Amino acid sequence: MRLKISHRTEYRYDIPVPYALQRLRLVPRTGRTQTVHSWSLKVDGANEEARFVDHFENETRLVSIAGDATMIGIDAWGEVETFDTAGVFGEHKGFAPLWLFQYQTALTAPGDGIRELAASIGEGSELDRLHRLMNTIQNDVVYTIGATHAGTTAEEALGQGTGVCQDHAHIFAAAARLLGFPARYVSGYLMMNDTVDQAASHAWAEAHVLGLGWVAFDASNGISPDERYVRMAVGRDYRDAMPASGIRLGPAEEQLAVAITVEQ
Repeated sequence: MRLKISHRTEYRYDIPVPYALQRLRLVPRTGRTQTVHSWSLKVDGANEEARFVDHFENETRLVSIAGDATMIGIDAWGEVETFDTAGVFGEHKGFAPLWLFQYQTALTAPGDGIRELAASIGEGSELDRLHRLMNTIQNDVVYTIGATHAGTTAEEALGQGTGVCQDHAHIFAAAARLLGFPARYVSGYLMMNDTVDQAASHAWAEAHVLGLGWVAFDASNGISPDERYVRMAVGRDYRDAMPASGIRLGPAEEQLAVAITVEQ
């Protein structure tokens, strides 16, 4: 499937920002599940300082803002051909060792709820257990926009029984690690069946299975990602793979607007 994607992120400030530095992970890479035919990244109101592939193998850009900027506009767009591999991404690559993904982070640290979830999965093959985990999360944590925020932990989202794709991915990663699987967070895009316009990018999780490598699970939709998914970045959790992150100086109040379209 060939997908056309447009992603606009706009930051507006009530007073000029003297300095800011942002790290962007908005460039997809060609791999087993996708071929990038064209991609552009444009930043208005900022200067590119560096570009590199990070230790998770994410294409990364560093941009800085200095002077009297009151608006930063980030546009990413292009076409990606995708392939249905039944969720199998394949062997582990990159500078980050596989064992790193067995360790929990602040966003995935398990409490009693995550431990009980992992213990409830029971026996079976590795894939059976991981699919059972995905389906349990989908049933127990209702997809609810606005119920959580970027700093909500997996334990908190599971406890309240509501969340979004970020929370589902964190819960899956946290529980999978307790079950003995290296697990990671994936950010990207999903072509929806009923709409082209979207308010946010998508996220899912991957677990490393012997003999298969990384296998993807989207607990928000209860499936292993297929040709409707485009992957952008991976990491131990959202903070490692978020599309844009950074710091800024000064007391300015920030307003964020995001507009995304994904279509065949």
